[in-house]
Amino acid sequence: MRVWIDVTNSPHVVFFRPLVSLLESRGHEVTITARDFAQTLELLREAALTHTIVGPPHGGASRAGKARAMAVRLVALRRFARPRRFDVALSHASHELPLAARSLGVPSSYAFDYEFARAQHLLGCRAATRVVVPAAIPQERLDPLGAHARKVRRYPGLKEDYYLHGFSPDPGVLGALGLDRSRILAVVRTPPEVSLYHRHASPLFAGVLERLGSDPTVHAVVLPRTPGQRESLRAASLPSLVVPDRAVDALSLVALADLVVSAGGTMNREAVALGTPVYTTFAGRMGAVDEHLVRDGRLRVLGAAGDLRVERKRASRPAATRPPDVLLDCLLAALDG
Repeated sequence: MRVWIDVTNSPHVVFFRPLVSLLESRGHEVTITARDFAQTLELLREAALTHTIVGPPHGGASRAGKARAMAVRLVALRRFARPRRFDVALSHASHELPLAARSLGVPSSYAFDYEFARAQHLLGCRAATRVVVPAAIPQERLDPLGAHARKVRRYPGLKEDYYLHGFSPDPGVLGALGLDRSRILAVVRTPPEVSLYHRHASPLFAGVLERLGSDPTVHAVVLPRTPGQRESLRAASLPSLVVPDRAVDALSLVALADLVVSAGGTMNREAVALGTPVYTTFAGRMGAVDEHLVRDGRLRVLGAAGDLRVERKRASRPAATRPPDVLLDCLLAALDG
């Protein structure tokens, strides 16, 4: 079977890495297309995942820019895929893939775990053969997106539970970044400033950077999403901030950290799965998965920078171990028609 996977953002690399291995172990041929955005291409190379860059980079923060980039990329994806005659197409929040696949008569699965990115999900859910989501997202939030019950396939737990199956952190990442382990290690993820669903500027995040970056007992590794964010962080000249030059082994960092503060979603849930205390500074509408984690006490909502508890992690636990077969079978349900 010829399987087409489209990877358009950094978290998609770790999501698909074990699934690609599983598909290939079953004898299937996997082709990956990718978009140049954030650290996606770096992470694909580091994961030794062969890929082809198709279409322009991310369209930026404006709706017009996103629409232009999507139109150009859709044409490029169709041109790439038509002669290859794929049997199924898989994506995680790449709404362009199900659109291109549908136009070519290829069954597709569209996965996501944050239901309020409405603009992209309206396209992806309607075009896809199957929509794959965590069980925590209620059906009443999916119906307005065109993901009706007969189309939806659900998996238990977090998507992070599956790709962290059997994960062991590499302590070498600490030395590579020159971190002092006598200091408290914090990992910070910047807000998704180019995402349409994250329109609310948050002074809270600036307060967090000041709180951690000026504390001599802390080393705070800040993981920017864009070159512009990296330049702004360095211009702040906060002595306890460490801003890597390139993509790093963020999973190992999160596992070894004493705390995580993230304005996004994926890193929050990775910290939850790895047993690292995590605070969210997300300023948009919270999705069902994170609502569930907050109710369970596994994710903390940070109201003010002064509420941040900067201390050693008391204990660690192994990463969650949900075999990825369950997740892959949900995605391959697109073949059922």
